[in-house]
Amino acid sequence: MPSRQEVAYFGAGPAPLPTPIIEAGAKAFVNFNDSGLGLAEISHRSPTANKILEETKASLSTLLDIPDNYEILFLQAGGSGEFSAVVQNMVSVWIERRRRKAEEDILKANPGEDKARVEELVFERVKKEVDEELKLDYLVTGSWSLKASQEAARLVGPEYVNVALDARKANDGKFGKIPAEETWSLTPTKREGGKGPAFVYYCDNETVDGVEFPSFPKVLEPQGDEEEERLIVADMSSNFLSRKVDVSKYAVIFGGAQKNIGITGITIVIVRKSLLPPHTATPPASLLHRLNIGGMPGPIVFDWATAAKNNSLYNTLPIFNLWIAGQVMASLVNTYGAKKVSGQEEIATRKAELIYAALDKYPQVYRVVPDKSVRSRMNICFRVHGGDADKEKEFIAGAEKRLLQGLKGHRSVGGIRASNYNAVPLENVERLVKYLEDFATGQ
Repeated sequence: MPSRQEVAYFGAGPAPLPTPIIEAGAKAFVNFNDSGLGLAEISHRSPTANKILEETKASLSTLLDIPDNYEILFLQAGGSGEFSAVVQNMVSVWIERRRRKAEEDILKANPGEDKARVEELVFERVKKEVDEELKLDYLVTGSWSLKASQEAARLVGPEYVNVALDARKANDGKFGKIPAEETWSLTPTKREGGKGPAFVYYCDNETVDGVEFPSFPKVLEPQGDEEEERLIVADMSSNFLSRKVDVSKYAVIFGGAQKNIGITGITIVIVRKSLLPPHTATPPASLLHRLNIGGMPGPIVFDWATAAKNNSLYNTLPIFNLWIAGQVMASLVNTYGAKKVSGQEEIATRKAELIYAALDKYPQVYRVVPDKSVRSRMNICFRVHGGDADKEKEFIAGAEKRLLQGLKGHRSVGGIRASNYNAVPLENVERLVKYLEDFATGQ
């Protein structure tokens, strides 16, 4: 039986965790801080749980320099759950802002009007605006943003979903490139002579396809009043805490924990407070029912306002899972100090460069799947001998013999995938690079 130290694991998720945290977690699961109870057994409303919650928030805020006007939520259902939650919450914000403006205009034009009549006039105006103006913009650059756009269409109807970018159209029907921003068909904002979308959604790193946005898209840069500009929602599940991010440019950032942050069962949402009560109220359920938009209102456990009001404890939060994530974050804070997440970014970039250099050195053997301009630092996808099935099986088998595990590509695309998450140590990357060299040279 191999030891933990002997195995180099490159799985895409659930992914490796730092060994000291796994070892501490084993003790905490049985008897946390000599309390006689394991962390999976304590009440999520206990002082211990609340301390873990606040410490995890503090570590995350430190690492990403999260501004005070953002709320940090810890939820469940993973990134896929947020595909639905984003639609539920962001469309609600769009409707409530339209409802509020309609009520203001109607009361101003009809002072003293009967309340029931005002409500009817408001409904008629908002219904017309929903039918004519509601758009959800999606940048589809890989399998996960595609799934997110499909979930939006399933919930509210395809007529409301604007796929502003389908990267396959520029790459022979396959993901692997991000076309130039001037080719994107984003819904025009008020500044651009339109009404603007409810939000613009993109996946910062596509785990399946090995595509990562090299930086924040220039066309999405904020330019003024939030209610007149695009609200940007980013799925960062697979590159969370791997590089510096300007949180202030986003309305919402979310990520499942099981790649760079912790274990399955925790989802992190960073949301601008202006999208939550009291700044923006949740529209009345009766209005949403009458508007008859699919999926509205949605499940209360996906409601960010409810989660924020209850400090992420509306329902039972898995405290052990949260503690693991908090330990990972605290370790990054302690390791990199004033560099914060930029320190981890340096390591992640160095590891990725080593792997890509080995692959590029032997073009007759290896072919990196995505275009060089959008190569992911986290999920390095490549083919062996042009995708020859026997050669790729031989590659995987040889890797397994050296205890290099988790290298098989996603079932939907095949090939090889080396996931270079934060907890993959440099020495394991160096072992993989040595194998890439040896396989290519027949050793």
